[in-house]
Amino acid sequence: MRGTGVVTLLGLALVTAACSVPRTTTPSPIAEPAPLTAPTASTTPTTTPPPSPPCAVTTGACVSLAQRLAWLLRDGRVVRGPVPAGFGPPDQATPAGSFHVVWKDREHRSSVYGTDMPNSVFFAAGGIAFHAGPLDAPSHGCVHLGDADSAAFFDGLAVGDAVEVR
Repeated sequence: MRGTGVVTLLGLALVTAACSVPRTTTPSPIAEPAPLTAPTASTTPTTTPPPSPPCAVTTGACVSLAQRLAWLLRDGRVVRGPVPAGFGPPDQATPAGSFHVVWKDREHRSSVYGTDMPNSVFFAAGGIAFHAGPLDAPSHGCVHLGDADSAAFFDGLAVGDAVEVR
């Protein structure tokens, strides 16, 4: 028997129970099942869709200075983004407007500032480009992107593609 044991005491076999308190069975009330209800807004998980690009560009790049975000677009579809972006401070502000990719250099080094600018995609006068750079430090007017994002923008943008900075 489960929960019992046999003890031999002075040649007598005693059966011991697992529990020394006598068991009494009392009927338990059967609870009514809770009524089924539709989930409420507070219990339904919601996900906020990512912000849409605020630009008219269909193939190229869109940058939102206010949101600190950038998008890469191809044929009217977002192919990367929104991704975090860093910009220049007020005295070296990233220029707003409509531009086109002028040239690209995967391993560019600034001749003015002496800093590396990996994955540079130049689009505005004065050497303004998308490139890999710290998102928490101001640029000299360029659009800083994380390493993987700058590589995607470098690979995804072609000379002549539109760039809109808003």
